[in-house]
Amino acid sequence: MSSLRAILPFLLALICTVNLAAQSGNTGPLKIVSPNGEIAVLLFEAGAESGPPVRGRSMATDDLRYAVEFHGKRLMDSARLGLELVGQPALGPGMHLKATQPEAVDQTYSIPVGKTSSVRDHYNGVRADFEDAAGRRMTVEVRAFDDGIGFRYLVPEQPALKDVRIANELTEFTYARDAETYPLVMNGNSGYEDSYQLREVSGLHADWIIGLPFLANEPGVGWVAITEADIDNYAGMHLTKDKGFNSLIVKAGLAPHADAAGVPETGVAVVTATPFNSPWRVLMIGDTAGKLIESNIVLNLNPPSKVADKSWIKAGKSAWDWWSGEAAPSVTFKTGMNTATMMHYIDFASDSGFKYMLIDAGWAKAKRTGPDDYAALANITEVVPEIDMPELIRYANEKHVKIWLWSHWRSVDQYMDQAFPLFEKWGIAGVKIDFMDRDDQWMVGFYHRVVENAAAHHLMIDFHGAYKPDGLRRTYPNLITREGVLGKEYLKMSARTTPVHNATLPFTRMLAGPMDYTPGAFNNSNRENFVVRNFMPMGLGTRAQELALYVVLESPLQMVSDYPEIYAGQEAFNFIKQVPTTWDEIHAVGGTPMEWVSLARRSGKDWYIGSLTNWDQRDIKIPLTFLGEGKYVAEIYADAPDAAVEATHTTFSKVPVDQTTVLDVHMVSGGGNAIWIHPE
Repeated sequence: MSSLRAILPFLLALICTVNLAAQSGNTGPLKIVSPNGEIAVLLFEAGAESGPPVRGRSMATDDLRYAVEFHGKRLMDSARLGLELVGQPALGPGMHLKATQPEAVDQTYSIPVGKTSSVRDHYNGVRADFEDAAGRRMTVEVRAFDDGIGFRYLVPEQPALKDVRIANELTEFTYARDAETYPLVMNGNSGYEDSYQLREVSGLHADWIIGLPFLANEPGVGWVAITEADIDNYAGMHLTKDKGFNSLIVKAGLAPHADAAGVPETGVAVVTATPFNSPWRVLMIGDTAGKLIESNIVLNLNPPSKVADKSWIKAGKSAWDWWSGEAAPSVTFKTGMNTATMMHYIDFASDSGFKYMLIDAGWAKAKRTGPDDYAALANITEVVPEIDMPELIRYANEKHVKIWLWSHWRSVDQYMDQAFPLFEKWGIAGVKIDFMDRDDQWMVGFYHRVVENAAAHHLMIDFHGAYKPDGLRRTYPNLITREGVLGKEYLKMSARTTPVHNATLPFTRMLAGPMDYTPGAFNNSNRENFVVRNFMPMGLGTRAQELALYVVLESPLQMVSDYPEIYAGQEAFNFIKQVPTTWDEIHAVGGTPMEWVSLARRSGKDWYIGSLTNWDQRDIKIPLTFLGEGKYVAEIYADAPDAAVEATHTTFSKVPVDQTTVLDVHMVSGGGNAIWIHPE
């Protein structure tokens, strides 16, 4: 690891200027500029001149405010900052700047699994201390990176503020132009499992609860996505539209405070004591939507790893029984949650070179009313008679496969202290924890308790039924993936995970971090022939698109979801066996949300390119300028000429390439393209 922390000369000069300005009553903004000079954050104390009136809202003169510039143009107009407290005035209004503490950091750290093996953390920052007439103090910390900005509130210990109850934040985000946005409208505090829309900011409905990340394109200025990082002892954030007529403002909202059972407390979001800090409010910024996919800003805004030995944290693909465990034909045993079926999937994982087999719901003792009764409290230290866990573990070890286990979160909450040491003794690789579907302060604390306890027992974690990632995996890298997405599983119940949805996810949900979407369906179908069915479910889109998902969608634990026999003798399965699940480098080739995307990822000396389109057939060009020197071979899995009708049909070809090559890629309706490029 290399590290450089330096306070730059111009920032040393800045601190003197700020102090003099505060003493003289000068109300000019405090300006924090990114290392490349392209992004700037402006902080305005109460009463400062903050630009023209915001469309749809007359500005209060006593607000603490900020704005953001990109390439010298206003990207986000003046917007409020602060915390709304229960029982006393808000923190923010009437506050004046007292002092600043500048900082400039340029360091590189490594992560065991992710979209890049090393991460550069490079920013200019400042802690700006504010105080109101009552003597109450609050610090606004700002960091400006080359790929976005982050800011958060720090409230120090002080006589007037000891025990604090936060009702909400005053935080707002004001677009400088009527941007095109891609909202995820949630039904209450959901698990982020829904579809995305395309709306102008002005056309958002004030009663919508909008999930994060929230992507927008301001024509002529740039792309910006709002999300958050480092949620700890706090509630998760969502957005709502300001009610002003044609307003361009969206406001932060916090999940209501609740107990373990999820019963909310009216009018309160966070209960804490000073000193405390809020999560980072993050704006990912770029010239193209693809640049946001390359960003590691969410990771960078989290504390360093607390796990010293990371050698046991391993990315890999996994066989999985839930999607198709009842479907395996041509076997001599009854399929289902039993030892024989799990051994069959372990054999498949071993023969395919996969590291893992994930045993889903039903293995632990519970008073279930049926196979789909997932909420029944299970004792995860006890195994149902149909599963011989010692024999499965012995057999898996013999086959060089590690086992993951599924659990409902309530079972983990009750039995974690007994189960995690037991799982470690068994040699279990990790736990998939499901159905939280909340991001209130209590549930955020549950996530932290789980990953800390799991790390102590060398267990990796996959959160399903989860809120969006916030970069916690930097601090606890055993948290290698999570769901929080409308994934492939919905095709057993609906036709909702379409190629349009697939082309949107990299620019929206995936900006926050890895997602366990569970690709691998080989019963591929076009729209006309697709049938919703639970037994032997179908995939929507071509097989070449299904292959591309293994490159386009980031997840260090990647499911291979279909039953083993469906892959037998299929040439396209060779790509799934070959493709890695953790990477050294990422390059966004291009794309537009809801239309198409093409991403290139490097592992060692090899590159993998995944491209997919919506329901429009599409031709794209892929310049291979990112390749190193020398000659390479590209192994290409493409849509067959008739793939729009026969969605399982692909073609395979090998072509010599180098960094001067431009590949022509044709994709049929709902189609895709997957490429493995390796040295000649």
